Amino acid sequence: MPQLAQRVGRAKPSAIMVIAEKAKQLKAAGRDIISFSIGVPNFLPGEHVYAAARESLSHDSGQYGSNRGADALLDAFLKHIEALGFSGYGRTNLSIGIGAKHVLYNLAEALLDEGDEICFAAPYWTTYRDIADIVGAKVNVMHCGSEQNYKLTPAQLDAALVRKPKVFLFNNPSNPTGMVYTGAEIAALAEVLARHPDTWVITDDIYNSMVFDGIGYHNFVFAKPELKERVIFVDSVSKTYGMPGWRVGLIAAPEAVAKAVTTLNSNHITSLPEVITAAAVAALSGPQDVPQAKCEEFAGRRDTVFAALSAIPGVVCPRPQGAFYAFPDVSVAFGKSHHGVAINNDVEFCAALLEAKGVACVPGSAFGEPRAMRISYTCPAAQLQPGLQRIAEFFAELN
Repeated sequence: MPQLAQRVGRAKPSAIMVIAEKAKQLKAAGRDIISFSIGVPNFLPGEHVYAAARESLSHDSGQYGSNRGADALLDAFLKHIEALGFSGYGRTNLSIGIGAKHVLYNLAEALLDEGDEICFAAPYWTTYRDIADIVGAKVNVMHCGSEQNYKLTPAQLDAALVRKPKVFLFNNPSNPTGMVYTGAEIAALAEVLARHPDTWVITDDIYNSMVFDGIGYHNFVFAKPELKERVIFVDSVSKTYGMPGWRVGLIAAPEAVAKAVTTLNSNHITSLPEVITAAAVAALSGPQDVPQAKCEEFAGRRDTVFAALSAIPGVVCPRPQGAFYAFPDVSVAFGKSHHGVAINNDVEFCAALLEAKGVACVPGSAFGEPRAMRISYTCPAAQLQPGLQRIAEFFAELN
């Protein structure tokens, strides 16, 4: 029998989706399940987005679109990034994809040959490792534990870049930790990047509009404009606008990189559908009241989650300042048991928590940090406090 390609053996199902599916199955079987697992914003975009989609359908051309993205979408994205602080970009610096995940995969194909090295900090979004494995890249992980607030230090970055990796992949605000780098922290890392000119820099910053406490969004290009020739900014409408199912990802990059991604698009997706494009344009250029209100709401939820976790003896959780995640270090539970069920690691902890209390969280090992677990606090509001209470009860029952 013919064999599958070797790269398929390196591809793994998303650990996050595995947990989410298990929670869904238990709920279907009649269990009372509260899911803190999947990272979806759980709100819908404003009515103007739907109005734009309906209007687009009323005069659909039925034709192929641009591999790079429709001019209207590119122009809306240019205005969006200018508001963030980027300047000097044109349409030739941009390209699109079927969500940020697809954009990241395209970038891996465009920038990494088999055997090339990519470096990123842990905790990391699960897909980073998965994509690197599929394309055959070598991974250098810089471990950033809770003792350093899950943040990369300049010394760690310098040590990694001395190895001359082809790509440095950076995430701010962070999934899974919710941590956000200050302007000073970004500037310090940018100083290191400037000393190592042989590495592409991808900033996966799709939560850039979900930042709390007035800390603001910062990028290496703001601190060191000369890095613009190597920095690739990745964005998406999914999290900010409540549109994960619409699948629109975008990049702002050096022209050669944007052209490469556009060429790859021509070989597989061709283009975004007209109706999707119209919705994305409306989201980016229309009223921003929904994302602004949701950012405030998530900041309040962050306060609730952080207070609950901080009250559990032995649990360490650096205070998130963006996105909609908390990433508590739960290793205080390792070596203990819950009603006779042994807990020796994060996977066993999350399995026991789900079985005993009906609360679904993702083990930290999926993100490269096996001492922790990820809590996504985008569940229905009425479930947040009960879910946190169940977690506190679970810890109280350990022996």
